[in-house]
Amino acid sequence: MVAEGVRDVLEERRLEVLRAIVEDFVTSNEPVGSKALAERHALGVSPATVRNDMAALEEDGFITQPHTSAGRIPTDKGYRLFVDRLSGVKPLSRAERRAIQNFLEGALDLDDVVRRSVRLLAQLTRQVAVVQYPSLTSSRVRHIEVVQISAGRLLIVMITDAARVEQRIVDVGEPVDEDTVAELRMILNRALGGRRLSDAAAAAASLPEEVGEEAGPGLRTQLTALATVLIETLVERQEERIMLAGTANLTRSALDFSDSLRLVLEALEEQVVLLKLIGWAREPGTVTVRIGRETDVDALRSTAVVATGYGRGAAALGGMGVVGPKRMDYPGTMSAVWAVANYVGEVLGAE
Repeated sequence: MVAEGVRDVLEERRLEVLRAIVEDFVTSNEPVGSKALAERHALGVSPATVRNDMAALEEDGFITQPHTSAGRIPTDKGYRLFVDRLSGVKPLSRAERRAIQNFLEGALDLDDVVRRSVRLLAQLTRQVAVVQYPSLTSSRVRHIEVVQISAGRLLIVMITDAARVEQRIVDVGEPVDEDTVAELRMILNRALGGRRLSDAAAAAASLPEEVGEEAGPGLRTQLTALATVLIETLVERQEERIMLAGTANLTRSALDFSDSLRLVLEALEEQVVLLKLIGWAREPGTVTVRIGRETDVDALRSTAVVATGYGRGAAALGGMGVVGPKRMDYPGTMSAVWAVANYVGEVLGAE
């Protein structure tokens, strides 16, 4: 019987051997042998002991031998243990953090924030980057602006708390004056300001009746026209939106996908698949990794997904992440995803 202290030492040493195998395989894409492992890493034991540790790791399903007389490569189970035993997200350098912050702070609007974020994430990780627009299920109406553009035409602008902007021109029929425009603006903001977008359509529909008879038929007619356009806007925008970048990066790792690269590319064209990949990682500050079959997408069994949520504090606005081969730099990728999500949350959460 092996004493508990000795067993702990063996487990820690074998974890170090597994870590070394993962790191070497990620770098070289070649099976790793015991002699090379002992020479490249300060494991403190002989090649013979490393061979014994590798045999134990293989028996437990953490590594495998791809063909006879070859070294070993990690299995999905081995990658999973490696990721689970990481001490935390590796911090980026001060220069890297500053570069990300400057790049994102230069964004002009929500579309620009998402576009910059997905491009940056693809460049930092050299993987396929996926960024979800702020989810309408969690967004709220921040402000509604009403601007007169001609005697009987108004521009209505809806701004969400995630900087999403929707604007429409509304024909209200009869000419309106500045006082009426100001009153319409006040009524809309009082009724809809702070509401979730998922609830705002119903609130807008009831507005003409709620203003009461004392408001006069003219104001109710104009309010009805504005409410109708707002409802149409809210209903049309209920779909979730995704932006993708860096698909060409997969070609750098074509050997990792063998015959499945086409299937991976086809899967990434499906928005429902992309939403599923990042849908389970919505908590800001927590990076989640799914490897191989854990993605629950048959076509992506040869990939790994690193994802997290972004938002202000604990409130998630959306998700983002990267898709790449299982043979990826997990510490570096997790760090990049976390950093970009953190800055996106700050940019979109800023008042």
